[in-house]
Amino acid sequence: MEAAKGAEAAGAEIVKFDLFKLEKYTGCISCFGCKREKFKGHCICRDGLTPVLDAIREADGLIIGSPNYLSDMTASFRALYERLIFQNLTYNVETPCCNSHPISVLLIMTSNAPDTMYTGLIENYKNTLTRFVGPAETFVSGNTLQFKDYSKNDWSWTLFNPEEKIHRHETVFPEECKKVFELRKRIFK
Repeated sequence: MEAAKGAEAAGAEIVKFDLFKLEKYTGCISCFGCKREKFKGHCICRDGLTPVLDAIREADGLIIGSPNYLSDMTASFRALYERLIFQNLTYNVETPCCNSHPISVLLIMTSNAPDTMYTGLIENYKNTLTRFVGPAETFVSGNTLQFKDYSKNDWSWTLFNPEEKIHRHETVFPEECKKVFELRKRIFK
């Protein structure tokens, strides 16, 4: 949210999509329709992701946010990522990417685990997005708060300290939100 607010503050018009609220969609089905000259660079699968991919194709920048589930981004993110990348992949050594409209990308991930656990994962996403979509920046917020009030849950979790999570959310998280807000200066000039 803060990245979008930062982009808006810089004068950008924001179009938001909630991947969890779209009509049914899938990840790439490897139909290779996007490899045909007629559809080059365009996913031909028509489903809930179609308006998202169309909007990205027309955009000047892209902000993607996803929580981390089970040591990776969500399945919803992965579906978008697969379709976004594969449509631009040519399998041609001379020109591996057919994206004719590179745009800046900001990829944000939140995680219950420490942010340092995902350096390799996030770097791989950054490199691939840079190669097939446009110059990418990343931001990871780790040790995030999962519940506003841990006392209302009857799970006996002992892996982390709820008081420490709340303290971090009140002291560190607001500073991270400011950093993400300011990232728009570099990304959406």
